[in-house]
Amino acid sequence: MAEDTGPADRGSTGEGEEEPHRSVDRKGGPGHTILLALALAVPVTKVAYTVGGGDAARDVFVAMEPENWPNVLIGMVLTDPLLASVLAVVTSRVVFALFAARGAVPVAGGVLRALQRTALTIVNPVAVGVVDACFFGPWWGLGTGLAAYALRRGIVVEYRTGRRRHHGRGAAQRTVSGPARDGRGYRPAPWLRNAAALEQWVALGLTAVVLPVLGFVSALDGQAWTSVVRCQVTEGTRTEDNRLIELSRKGAGVVGWNLDTEEISNGAGCAGEESLYVREPWWHG
Repeated sequence: MAEDTGPADRGSTGEGEEEPHRSVDRKGGPGHTILLALALAVPVTKVAYTVGGGDAARDVFVAMEPENWPNVLIGMVLTDPLLASVLAVVTSRVVFALFAARGAVPVAGGVLRALQRTALTIVNPVAVGVVDACFFGPWWGLGTGLAAYALRRGIVVEYRTGRRRHHGRGAAQRTVSGPARDGRGYRPAPWLRNAAALEQWVALGLTAVVLPVLGFVSALDGQAWTSVVRCQVTEGTRTEDNRLIELSRKGAGVVGWNLDTEEISNGAGCAGEESLYVREPWWHG
C-alpha cells in the first residue's frame, strides 16, 4: 500500500532542520554538484589517458567536434555495466528529490493521490531497469530497478519522518495523521527514523564515493570509449594497415585517432576489432 509522504509535526523536528534539506534539493544539492562535476571531469580524463594526454587529447576533441563530445561518456557507460547501474540509481534519486522538494509529489489525500505517489515512485526505477536489462541482461536490470526504487522510497520515508519537508504551503500545514501541526500529529517510529537515516547514508556513499571511484576507474582502465577499427590509411603514396579509435564517420571512411602513428587519420576499408584495450590500465603502470 502506498505510504503518505507528508512531513512529521514540529514536535519531531524543527523548522531549522527541515529548511536546509528542502532548499538544498530545490536549488541543487551535493548530488547535483557531484553528477555535474563527474560529467565534465571523467570523459576528459578518459580521453586524455587513453590517447596520451596533452596535444593528443586536444586533437581528439577537435576531430570529434562538439556535437560528438557526449559520446565519450555514453561509450563509457555502455561498456561498463556497474558504472551504468550506479549512475542510473544515483540520477534517479537526485531527480526524484528535486521534484519532491518542488512539491511534485502529492502529500496527503485519498486514493488518487496515493496512486500518484506510487506511480511517481516506481515509474523511473522501472524505466532504468528496462534500459539496463536491454544492454546488460535481466539481472543487471532487476538489480538496478530495485536499488533505484529503494532509494526513491527512502526519500518518501524521509518526508514521513520529518527529515525533509515539501515546498508547497498546503504540505507545510498537514501531517500524516491530521490537518494541522498542533503537536499531536504523527510521530514516526524509531525504526522508521533509522531507515531514513540509513537511506541517506547509503545514498551519500553511492553519490560521493562509489560513483566517482567507478567513473575514474573506467576512465583509467586503458579501454577505448568507442570502437577500435583496423583501416587502410594512405599517407601520400604509402598505404598502411593501422588501428584507429573511431571518432566520426566521413562518407565511406572513418576519422579516428591512429594508435600506430599517434595522430588523427582518415581510414578506409575498416574492420572492427573485438578488444577495446589500447593501453595498460593506469594501476598496472
